[in-house]
Amino acid sequence: MNFLLATINVTWYLLPLAAIVSLVYSASRFELPDRILRRSLTLFLQIMGCMAAIFAVLWLLSYGL
Repeated sequence: MNFLLATINVTWYLLPLAAIVSLVYSASRFELPDRILRRSLTLFLQIMGCMAAIFAVLWLLSYGL
C-alpha cells in the first residue's frame, strides 16, 4: 500500500483541487445550476492555464541547472 502512495505524483492532486475550488466559488456567486456549471468550467480552465503558464516559466528558468 505504501508503494502505491509513493508512486503517485502529488501534482495530480491539482486537477480535482482546481475543480472543487472553481465549483464552490461559482456556487457561492451564482444561483442557477446552468450558470454555476458554465462559470465553474471557465474558472477551472483559467486556473489550469495559469498553473501551466507558471510551470512553463519555472521550467524555462530551471533549464540547464
